Amino acid sequence: MNLLILPDTFAICRLAGDAQIPDWTTGDFISITRTTDELSIVCPKNDVPEDVKAERGWRCLRVAGTLDFSEVGVLSALARPLADAGISIFVVSTFDTDYLMAREADLERAVVVLGEAGHCVK
Repeated sequence: MNLLILPDTFAICRLAGDAQIPDWTTGDFISITRTTDELSIVCPKNDVPEDVKAERGWRCLRVAGTLDFSEVGVLSALARPLADAGISIFVVSTFDTDYLMAREADLERAVVVLGEAGHCVK
C-alpha cells in the first residue's frame, strides 16, 4: 500500500457533546465527529487554542488513492505491524480513503515498520 505523509502536525481535540463547531477548525485536513458524549475534532495543532482539551503532536499518513468499500483488511494491514511495534495510532476514515495518525515522536519508526511490512511511505 502507498501512504503519503501530510505536512502538518495535528491535534486530536475533545469538546462537550453539545458544543458548537468552533471557528478555528480550518486547514487542509480536518475531521469532526459528534456523538452524544463528545465533539471530537482533528485539525492542525497550531489552530487549537491552548485552553482546549487536546492531544497535540500527531502526524498523519494518508492511504494514497481512493479505496473501494469492498476492500477488506486495509486498516488491519497497516495497524497490525504498528501495534506489534508498540506504536499507538489514531485512525480517521473518509468516503475515499483512510488516515493513520501516529505521535510525532513515533513517525520515523512508523515509516520504517510500515516499509518492513511491504508498504511504501513518501
